[in-house]
Amino acid sequence: MRSKSEKINGNDLIQLGYPPNDILGIALRLNEKRHGFTKQAMLDHYAAVLATPHAYTDVKPFDKLAHVLVDRARVNDAKTTYTLQPAPLFYPTFGTLQIEEGARQQMELAMRLPVTVAGALMPDAHQGYGLPIGGVLATENAVIPYGVGVDIGCRMCLSLCEVSPERLDTHRHIFRQSLMQNTLFGAGKGFDADSRSDHEVLDDPAFHQSRFIHSLLDKAWCQLGTSGGGNHFAEWGIVEVKGPSDWPGVREGSYVALLTHSGSRGLGATIANHFTQIAKSKCPLPREAQNLAFLSLDEDAGQSYWESMSLAGAYASACHEIIHQKILAHTGFEMIARVENHHNFAWKECIEDRQVIVHRKGATPADVGVLGIIPGSMTAPGFIVRGRGHRASLQSAAHGAGRQMSRTAAMRDLRRKDLETMLMDSGVELIGAGLDEAPQAYKDIHQVMAAQRELVDIIGTFYPRLVRMADDGSRED
Repeated sequence: MRSKSEKINGNDLIQLGYPPNDILGIALRLNEKRHGFTKQAMLDHYAAVLATPHAYTDVKPFDKLAHVLVDRARVNDAKTTYTLQPAPLFYPTFGTLQIEEGARQQMELAMRLPVTVAGALMPDAHQGYGLPIGGVLATENAVIPYGVGVDIGCRMCLSLCEVSPERLDTHRHIFRQSLMQNTLFGAGKGFDADSRSDHEVLDDPAFHQSRFIHSLLDKAWCQLGTSGGGNHFAEWGIVEVKGPSDWPGVREGSYVALLTHSGSRGLGATIANHFTQIAKSKCPLPREAQNLAFLSLDEDAGQSYWESMSLAGAYASACHEIIHQKILAHTGFEMIARVENHHNFAWKECIEDRQVIVHRKGATPADVGVLGIIPGSMTAPGFIVRGRGHRASLQSAAHGAGRQMSRTAAMRDLRRKDLETMLMDSGVELIGAGLDEAPQAYKDIHQVMAAQRELVDIIGTFYPRLVRMADDGSRED
């Protein structure tokens, strides 16, 4: 008999985006035998079948579910009321050599939406769901839930400390303990009732805007200050600032810094999937574009998503704030400067005096003078940057190195021994992480940065030294 934590129920599948109808029942019946898959592996398959059912019509045991999804899509196609433009609007691509064809195709599809105004593709771009990761899209009076992404408000946060970098070696045990004792990683993980943190974000009136959002309050409290899985991390490293930086309060020199990467956890994922289903029902698009379904901001559903997205963004920020407070308190270090930014979000901005909704799905805001963080990998440097306000990029830049290998390919083809050698050669201590997060799975961050010299200026470089990630290689939730 499976433990309660290993069971998959209807809510699990609804969070993935399955509609609460007969399709849900078919999917749950398929799960009764589990077919040797772990819970997480089964959920990954469910997500993949829902996203690309045509690819599973001959793959047992998922073929029946896939056929139903394909047939249902044909019915929906017959009811389509929105049409795509015959050709995509022009959009600039930065770093063309690093970008896979699948990401280009997804971007071209997004540029054919009837609400699209402008777009751009960042040098770290790779294929995702809906808008490609690294895609920036401006729309008129409409928001696309999958244009923001499932991990709403996924963000970076760096706390700079005026501490000698030598202490990372002489007092390594303190840094290690600060990460081990004050972070919680893993998909679905949360704190017990007696270990939870408090924060004013839990008192946000937006939690009471609807019964749906209010039902997520306890889960949000449980996961407040946690990091999730996948490529999320908390790490100590060295920051080098050379020359005038225009970084308030920071002089040229070497510093110790705490850098974190995570998002809005189960709260954001549930919001994203809930409103994506609403968008698909209200905005029928051709089958190939269904993950780009949008909501008008003139309608209640669009306004509800916007409020919910904003809440998830504030919640993600609060998670980082708590993580940094705990870790810094453990070490006794004081923060002298902080840089932070969302890179999965939507903003109301102006293009030539015209208000638009700018979706940045895996892209860093880079308006004139705006500071941001672009990480590399667990062994490669990250960069503190200042935006240059490049108009064609929609004032955006890359959000990291970007994957060049899928998680499945990395787990299949890479060796733990090679990873350990790379870590040793780079002087990095790794706590947790699966092979899917190995440095080889990512593009060369230096090539990515070279492709966006006109988008951002580098004002500091972060070198990771002690990296904490999820132990189980679970995907971010």
